[in-house]
Amino acid sequence: MKVCTALFVLLFVNPALAVDRNNFKTCDESGFCKRQRAYTAPATPHYHLVADSLVVSSDSAQFDVQNTKYDILFVVKLTGYSNGIVRVHMNEKSPIKPRYEVPPGDVVLEHQLQSKISKFSIVSQSSEAFTLSLPNTETTVKVTSPFLVEVLSGDTTVLQLNSRGLMKFEHLRLKPESKSEPEPPADGEDGEKPDGEEPAPADAESEQGEETKPEEEEEHAMWEEKYKSHNDAKPNGPTSIGVDITFTGFEHVYGIPEHGDSFALRSTVDRDPYRLYNLDVFEYELDNGMALYGSVPVMLAHNAARTIGVFWNNPSEMWVDVRSSKADRSTLGKLVDFVTQDNTVPQMDTRWVAESGVIDLYVMMGPSPIDLFKQYSSLTGTTNLPPIFSLGYHQSRWNYNDEADVKQIHDNYELHDIPLDVVWLDIEHTDGKRYFTWDGGKFPTPHDMVAKLKSTGRKLVTIVDPHIKRDDNYHIYKELKDKDLFVKRDGKEFDGWCWPGSSSYPDFTRADMRSWWASKFNYGDYKGTSEDVYTWNDMNEPSVFNGPEITMHKDAVHADGWEHRDVHNLYGFYVHQATSEGLVQRSGGSLRPFVLSRAFYAGSQRHGAVWTGDNMGEWSHLKISIPMILSQSVTGITFTGADVGGFFRNPSAELVTRWYQTAAFTPFYRAHSHLDTRRREPWLLPEENRNIIRDAIITRYQLLPYWYTLFYVNEKEGIPPARPMWVEFPKDPNGFAEDEQFMLGPAILVRTVTEEGATGVNVNFAGDGYDVWYSADDFRRIPGGSKAYLPVTLASVPHFYRGGYIVPRKDRVRRSTTQMTDDPYTLIVALDSKGAAEGQLYIDDYKSFQYRQGHYLYRKFSFTNSVLTSSAIDSTTFRTKSILESVKIVGYSSKPTKVTLSSNGVNKELSFRYEEGTQLLTVRKPAVNMSDDWTMTISTQ
Repeated sequence: MKVCTALFVLLFVNPALAVDRNNFKTCDESGFCKRQRAYTAPATPHYHLVADSLVVSSDSAQFDVQNTKYDILFVVKLTGYSNGIVRVHMNEKSPIKPRYEVPPGDVVLEHQLQSKISKFSIVSQSSEAFTLSLPNTETTVKVTSPFLVEVLSGDTTVLQLNSRGLMKFEHLRLKPESKSEPEPPADGEDGEKPDGEEPAPADAESEQGEETKPEEEEEHAMWEEKYKSHNDAKPNGPTSIGVDITFTGFEHVYGIPEHGDSFALRSTVDRDPYRLYNLDVFEYELDNGMALYGSVPVMLAHNAARTIGVFWNNPSEMWVDVRSSKADRSTLGKLVDFVTQDNTVPQMDTRWVAESGVIDLYVMMGPSPIDLFKQYSSLTGTTNLPPIFSLGYHQSRWNYNDEADVKQIHDNYELHDIPLDVVWLDIEHTDGKRYFTWDGGKFPTPHDMVAKLKSTGRKLVTIVDPHIKRDDNYHIYKELKDKDLFVKRDGKEFDGWCWPGSSSYPDFTRADMRSWWASKFNYGDYKGTSEDVYTWNDMNEPSVFNGPEITMHKDAVHADGWEHRDVHNLYGFYVHQATSEGLVQRSGGSLRPFVLSRAFYAGSQRHGAVWTGDNMGEWSHLKISIPMILSQSVTGITFTGADVGGFFRNPSAELVTRWYQTAAFTPFYRAHSHLDTRRREPWLLPEENRNIIRDAIITRYQLLPYWYTLFYVNEKEGIPPARPMWVEFPKDPNGFAEDEQFMLGPAILVRTVTEEGATGVNVNFAGDGYDVWYSADDFRRIPGGSKAYLPVTLASVPHFYRGGYIVPRKDRVRRSTTQMTDDPYTLIVALDSKGAAEGQLYIDDYKSFQYRQGHYLYRKFSFTNSVLTSSAIDSTTFRTKSILESVKIVGYSSKPTKVTLSSNGVNKELSFRYEEGTQLLTVRKPAVNMSDDWTMTISTQ
């Protein structure tokens, strides 16, 4: 069996082969995508508002829409919320069977939204149209016939639904008895795509809008679909939904991760749409919209006036086309526009198609980026404040071989004085890929191994994947089998191949399954673990080596008869949820969990961290990591990062070094690599590289107080720690399509170095004449609204403090975050052009949920008129042992004569140093407790 498994893995997932594009569908090979993309707006529209069907109640406005071609009625329900959200829900009025909808509360936190529901007011109404307004907002909704939904902010149209007439809502129907689709030709051995029946010929819908009768219409892959050797039975027939969404007045859209592409989404006019379908794609391609590991059907549009967004809560496979009314104009058209000075309002035309489900669309009206993040977080929640160790540095590899290997990793970090918080164990630590177990020969005493890590404040992460080895002697499999908790196909346990060989897949869509899974993380069940052992969920797309597109068959069946096609993108979400709940429950609800997941969906942020998957050790993958992380961040997935150095290949020492430097400023900071790569832990690199990497990791640890504060704000308000330039500078068009620099919170600008042999980088210092920036290396002052080419060396990590902000740091070098708990703080006070600055600091016990009972500090620092103050934002009784060690005031224009500290009724003079060249004032050893209110006064006369 081991030989067979090894041979299967060699044939189907050998990384030396890289990504085989032929293993994954194009739109033309996806039956519903091909049907929908071939559909053009008919001369006579099919969807019409049903006259006099509007009913406005206290919680919604409801009306009917008729597909006149098939005489099918749909019911549309509009719900308005006081925080600037409009929900558009559309389903068949009388379907022959239910269509899938995500259970309330699983993704969208509907119980939290109830209090925000506002009653629409009718502004105008006729048989062909009506207009509704949302009280206490500037939002208006116009609905007209032929069916069109127009959303306005004030008098400005910002979004239109079905303005291009591309809606195609495939109603449920009975399979015709008299006809069946021709069997597609068998696959060739060369792996060519199968061709089902082509779409209906042109006479099915002519340019004049003449249509064949519905009963005569047949389209591609409606009742059965074949891909390579896999057959999809499609017992429910065609169920897809297509709709066009137009962002009026915008030239840039963002989001819909996960793709290895630019941050600002590119036109798909001459290429495949962006695809949302969670897949195991190793060594993935860049600069295209092919599906990867996660799917978040959220799109944002931004211009200098506003930010808006849409979220379609639908976990089935989805494709999204993007077209720009300006960028996609022909050369001649652009020339005419230039000559005539055409002032036509730009727009981004998008077309969304989903394989099943319903339309459940949330329109978020902003108008600012921060407003939009708050709106989206009210829908799907925020990233829970992670334990601080998880914001430190993580060392991983497939695989550290045994306990001695883990010990040498630990000891080498000690020897080279490099901070480290977590060591990771991949699949080889288990007993034959049986999760929740240990290989007794390689890891005979896991408790002792964890104790060694704990002695220096470090943690262990072990992998637990959702494919379960089919072995009746394996207790996990036996219990699941006896409880009948596996996904089914053809009435039997679904049997797929993954790392253990023949595997079954738990049905995580079931609440009882998730509860059972959570219970397996109890210390008594998962032997060898403790509160210092955390979890990694990989392969949870789910990955099925011998399945279509390396995943589960769409006609596999989950609880209540739902097909896998209906829930696919939720599978990994539910695995992540169950695991996170298990880690909370094992501590009796007292300790925060940490779980990393590869697959994700909207709302996955509530359950932990994700990463960008099996990337490559190439410069292009380093460069694309920033737009990928930003795309996830603006769609709620804020605790994210990319494998440092790349998972595959053997990167050069320069590339590894640059990756450590870049990733130090991204939320999740982990080095990881494939078992066939050369080891590349920092001490194995040349001395120069090792020292630079150590400095990069130290920089990460120095900024952890700032990171931790950002994640607290993220939990409270949904604002991502890593954010695109336009979040902080919404009117600056230079940042609208920026991929190489970003903001870490409001206060730090990061410019990545992602080119081999780089000797300089271009930096856009956003803002205007009132804005100021300071180099973090030497505190050199740089005016806002300027651009500069800055020389760099291998040691350079270009990042800059923004004038007007105060950044808390801890500058003492420690082994781990645990050993930093009571260390003193340094404040970097970067003054703006008016000599003012402010900032915040959040402190708690860094690991428990006690902060939700008020056991925390949240402090505000303010500098104005040469006075720096610390005051409480929230009144709490929590105290820290940490004191203020130093204050560095950057941009202070004159040399002081005296600095005085006042706290608890006591005044004392402080020593200081002033550097005229950089205008840097360093105040030494204030030694005031960070829990206290205090005032520091600077005198210049």
